[in-house]
Amino acid sequence: MPKPENVRIREIAPRLTFQDHVVPTEVKIELVQRLLDAGVRAFELSSFVRPDLVPGLADAEEVFATIPRVPGLSLGCCVGNTRGLARAVDVGANTASFLLSADEDFARANIGRSTTESLAELERMAAFAADHDTVLGTYIIFAWGGPNGPARGGEDLEPLARRLLDIGVDHWILADSAGYAAPPQIRELVTAATAHVPHENLTVQIHDARGMGLAALLPLLELGIRNIDTSLAGSGGHPAMRGTQGGGVCTEDAIQLLELCGIPTGIDLPRLIDTANWLADEIGAPSKGFLRHTGAVPETAKGTFSFQW
Repeated sequence: MPKPENVRIREIAPRLTFQDHVVPTEVKIELVQRLLDAGVRAFELSSFVRPDLVPGLADAEEVFATIPRVPGLSLGCCVGNTRGLARAVDVGANTASFLLSADEDFARANIGRSTTESLAELERMAAFAADHDTVLGTYIIFAWGGPNGPARGGEDLEPLARRLLDIGVDHWILADSAGYAAPPQIRELVTAATAHVPHENLTVQIHDARGMGLAALLPLLELGIRNIDTSLAGSGGHPAMRGTQGGGVCTEDAIQLLELCGIPTGIDLPRLIDTANWLADEIGAPSKGFLRHTGAVPETAKGTFSFQW
């Protein structure tokens, strides 16, 4: 498999972090502006969900309205129903991803519906999206298993994949929401998914709950996956899972790994590290990552690394 020449790193901290840590709108805007200045051009900016359930994202419309539309910018969001999708369309979101969980217990805790009921709602949303420019996709939350249940593999994905294609939704975000997957499990499930949808329609989002996040990136590159979600400073959490490790793979650490593997990202790593430290200090939330503490690999050492495709 040839290496992906253009990997798109999508920054999800504006949604993942602030859904669990309530901050003023101005802090969110400053975070996105700092990331724009560092060269980030793809974001999951917020969620259009019930504000009583996720008060930290109640300002989604204001955030979308304030972000400057620079060239190459892609703004995504999460939605839980047709009403949320309509709000996303109204603010000009490029993409909207339905919150579909492969785990029944989490599905009910997160949006109050079973997975089967969620699929029925997604079908109604697909009919609505057909008349609008916003691309409707779907998460598959806990695709690799969890939060407390057993691991899942390629065979477990098959019935859900077929149902999604029947509905007409072929843009998927596979989320290892509990950090279950080592490289072999990454390869198995991604290979199963790309048997159903094109590589360019698949995004993979790893949550680094068990220390395997960066290791998961290399098989994604080998498999030709171009769309990868990361979270600045490894930050994030979920209001339905209080007290658990909810952060995504650390953006700044992932950018260094990609660059050292010969895959340019167009993102300014020193600015990214500065912004990660600013975010960790600003919100006072648990944050991960190595480069914030150690610094990047010196430029003079970078030529000694290579990655065999």
